[in-house]
Amino acid sequence: MTDEGVRGLLIEAATRAASYIDALPGREVRAQRGAVERLMKALDVPLPAQPGRPGDILAFLDDYASPATVASAGGRYFGFVTGGALPVTVAAQFLAAAWDQNCFSFVSSPAAACLESAALRWLKEALGLPATAEGALVTGATMANFTCLAAARNWTLQRHGWDVDRHGLFGAPVLTVVVGEEAHATIYKVLSMLGLGRERVLRVPADAQGRMRAHCMPTVSGPVVLCVQAGNVNSGAFDPAQELIAWARQRGAWVHVDGAFGLWALASPEQASHARAFVGADSWAMDAHKWLNVPYDSGIAIVREREALALAMSMSGAYLLPSDQRDAMNYTPDSSRRARAIEIWAALKALGRSGLAELVARNCRQAQRIASELEGAGVEILNEVLLNQVVAAFGDDERTRRVTARVQDRGTCWCGGTHWRGRAAMRISVSSWATTEEDVERSVAAIIEAHRAD
Repeated sequence: MTDEGVRGLLIEAATRAASYIDALPGREVRAQRGAVERLMKALDVPLPAQPGRPGDILAFLDDYASPATVASAGGRYFGFVTGGALPVTVAAQFLAAAWDQNCFSFVSSPAAACLESAALRWLKEALGLPATAEGALVTGATMANFTCLAAARNWTLQRHGWDVDRHGLFGAPVLTVVVGEEAHATIYKVLSMLGLGRERVLRVPADAQGRMRAHCMPTVSGPVVLCVQAGNVNSGAFDPAQELIAWARQRGAWVHVDGAFGLWALASPEQASHARAFVGADSWAMDAHKWLNVPYDSGIAIVREREALALAMSMSGAYLLPSDQRDAMNYTPDSSRRARAIEIWAALKALGRSGLAELVARNCRQAQRIASELEGAGVEILNEVLLNQVVAAFGDDERTRRVTARVQDRGTCWCGGTHWRGRAAMRISVSSWATTEEDVERSVAAIIEAHRAD
């Protein structure tokens, strides 16, 4: 392509993207009817024998794939704790894609390395985490939990005389992992990936909101890692961090926080009291593509002891020469990696401390309004709405599933189904900058209508 052709293609892509975003407030949230089938049929062709025209490829994607998307970037999508992408972060991602940087080291991309260091510093400032902690920007909370727990495993066993990096886990002291009864499924996945086993954990009973019962902590000795939760995946509730961390400190245990969305409460003075005690932990995992509202994929791992993270993640090789600067490859599971720091930095620059605080507080107020209005219409609210999560039931399990499916199918808003404390429920997660009071009003009306139509 000529330089002019490349410029025209990129302008067309930006124009089509802007048109997609402009249409979000007026479109149904689910994929357009028939669009998925149309896309699948159009894709069911052999690999082309000849090159295609870039403009035609872009047009195909927009004409066939855009209608088959879910409008998760809009203001009425309440599934899976999905944040909409702030416009500045979408634009920053466009620019970062044009840069096409491989961000494994300072040498490979000085610009990305500088922005990553700044973004991590701002994140720690926004959440009140230790300034000396080290961080890693990864794909999401699963890899953030993996990164933190790899550091926890190696550091904890090293303190008991075992070098995991050199000897692996064969013959290592038994490492006890303690989790809550309602630990997120990704914790178990990560423990399996780390060779610690899904079934070897000690599970602590939870209360009616999914919080660990501090008085039920087990008797343990030797190397111990405790996983606590800031923001229950359904209710949004917080484990009693102060008591749990005190228990861990008495036993020399590492404390890891799975705070995919709940840790963002630390950014809001209105909500920070729920999460403040978690600052005393040893590592923290969260998502930027949730409440920071950057594009997918974007996770954050922060570890109090920089050496512990480096011990688990550092690497070297013939051409991977050490530098005097921070090289991300020594703190992350990835080597080759995209420049996700650019979107995080752009979001924090655009919002500032006050904007981030207001975003979190506003979504929490909106969740409380949804819960209050649904409850006023006879819907059962199953959780204490402390944060941005609402868990609702519409009668027995079958009726709840029917109402949830009806809401999704009608398209005014999208709320997910879940199973919590032995019951089917609708899970409503409010975490988008784009959600307006009108969006809340329209969505509540649609849910109540579906409830009454059953």
